[in-house]
Amino acid sequence: MISVKDTEGTPYDAAKHSGVYGLQKITEAQSKRTTVCYSYFHPNGGAEMGSSPKERVYHVVKGSITVRGHNETHVLNEGDLIYIAPGEERDMVINGGKPAEVLVFIVTP
Repeated sequence: MISVKDTEGTPYDAAKHSGVYGLQKITEAQSKRTTVCYSYFHPNGGAEMGSSPKERVYHVVKGSITVRGHNETHVLNEGDLIYIAPGEERDMVINGGKPAEVLVFIVTP
């Protein structure tokens, strides 16, 4: 088992993201396949279009985000989540001029 307290975690900088800071709560080195991050987005922050060979799940804890693929757009509010398949491209913007908090699960094949 891996237990992580609210204030614990390792700060990280997410590539191709803007207006965000976060804490890695569980790393792939600890769990073997899964990374769990808590991301804090400033108003108007987000992520550039990009893909990853890993599965990703975003769970919106606070605020509102828009996640776009090439042919689809999803507006996610508090409590909503989205699954992004390996290789699937996405970008993300924070909505409403307010901060957002997103719990991110990344699973390595």
